[in-house]
Amino acid sequence: MLSCLDFYNELTHRGINFFAGVPDSLLKDFCAYITDNVDSKNNIITANEGGAISLSSGYHLATGKIPLVYMQNSGQGNAVNPLTSLADPEVYKIPMILLIGWRGEPGVHDEPQHVKQGKITLDLLVTLGIPYSILPQSLEEAKVCLNEMFASLKEKGLPYALVVRKDTFEHYELKNKLITNYELGREDALDLVLSELNENDIIVSTTGMLSRELFEYREKRKEGHEQDFLTVGSMGHASQIALGIALQKPERQVYCFDGDGALIMHMGALAITGSQQVPNFRHVVFNNGSHDSVGGQPTVGFNIDITSIAKSCGYKIAIKAENSEELERGLRFLRENEGPSLLEIRVNKGARKDLGRPSTTPLQNKEAFMKHLR
Repeated sequence: MLSCLDFYNELTHRGINFFAGVPDSLLKDFCAYITDNVDSKNNIITANEGGAISLSSGYHLATGKIPLVYMQNSGQGNAVNPLTSLADPEVYKIPMILLIGWRGEPGVHDEPQHVKQGKITLDLLVTLGIPYSILPQSLEEAKVCLNEMFASLKEKGLPYALVVRKDTFEHYELKNKLITNYELGREDALDLVLSELNENDIIVSTTGMLSRELFEYREKRKEGHEQDFLTVGSMGHASQIALGIALQKPERQVYCFDGDGALIMHMGALAITGSQQVPNFRHVVFNNGSHDSVGGQPTVGFNIDITSIAKSCGYKIAIKAENSEELERGLRFLRENEGPSLLEIRVNKGARKDLGRPSTTPLQNKEAFMKHLR
């Protein structure tokens, strides 16, 4: 495996000292290393991958230097627009390094939402005209790879991708961890929320740990899963899925279970939801200030006022809870009043080590969910 320290040193020796992106589980060790060792002004966790491309383009315009953008391959979709209309050689021709975690690599077992993206990761780079290499696991081979990359960057002035396979980096434990002291963890808060809902309520849950915990909640109580839509991919889009359902099913209470990282990734969705004034839409945000499922890297979730933002976007109600009493009171208030409404629940990060994954396929989930809605 490749040492995070060695890889970082190889980059900095070649003049790379600005990093931006969205954390990924395959890159979590390297992301943790730069979180601990790079000033926060030079390592910026962005709202989404397109934002990282744009931010890094601004850095290059201001300095003439080459930035590094890190992302999971699922984030290539968010990055395509600025890669083709900003960094592309037919537009502004902006060089940068793309460090891309290869989830769903063909022949390597992964979750369903990563399979398609894994198949097209390299083809998409070819289509975009972005040269790439697969980052080797040994330092000596990595040095050769980096030499080739920097030669390409110097000669062509184009973005260059380093594609990272599973287990490429040695483990690195994040030292600069966010410490919180809230009463509840996410799973505790989820249990309390679900205890207040009834069997006619509809739930759309965001990608990551939250959907896995929701699935296990139903399993533990021997309940069905048909009222829950588990958004296993499409980070940041759960609220708009829920809005689409709420608009068509005005007789049902529709709850979106969201995370702070997902909410921030496509925050413009708040304005669209608020503009629709849908009375049966309930937005529950579990805010732990981190990208919990990909290494616990921080978000700005604790640094912004989510409830004020929601109100400014047209939500009729937006309240915050930091303990079980406030949570239970907030849920009752949401149920008794028309939406769109939002409840932000501040929780500690972390999840059970034995947390499982849904045993049903996304297609089975969809079919059972649609049958329940009918």
